[in-house]
Amino acid sequence: MKFADISNSCRVSNDWGPLVQSVPYARFLNLRIDIKGEEFTCILPFDRKLIGNPVLPALHGGATGGFMECAGMFYLLWQMDTQTLPKTIDFNIDYLRTGLPRDTYANVVMVKQGRRVANLRIEAWQSSPDKPIALGHCNFMLRA
Repeated sequence: MKFADISNSCRVSNDWGPLVQSVPYARFLNLRIDIKGEEFTCILPFDRKLIGNPVLPALHGGATGGFMECAGMFYLLWQMDTQTLPKTIDFNIDYLRTGLPRDTYANVVMVKQGRRVANLRIEAWQSSPDKPIALGHCNFMLRA
């Protein structure tokens, strides 16, 4: 099945699991997407393979960053009527707190959308959205 067909099917059924499974890194992270009305939340379920520092223990920064980048990409696929996977132009992360061994959530805000580029702000959190563990700012190419 082509990516465009998977995307259309997910949009119709509002089940984004097949789309997540079509992206290898998102599949590795076992990401989930929760959509309630107009609210988009991406979920990174805890898994021991995501621990970067076993002494604390703490989530690996790369897993957190990759999760946030995937959250932005899936947000764009959900928000926009696009048939292609957005391409990352740049991505900046501010790590604010230690990611503990528990589920992590991400909320995405569209800062600006143009015809070819979208600018997003992504907040990753665990216990409360008011206490983010990381903030991301990214630009995605929507189409070449």
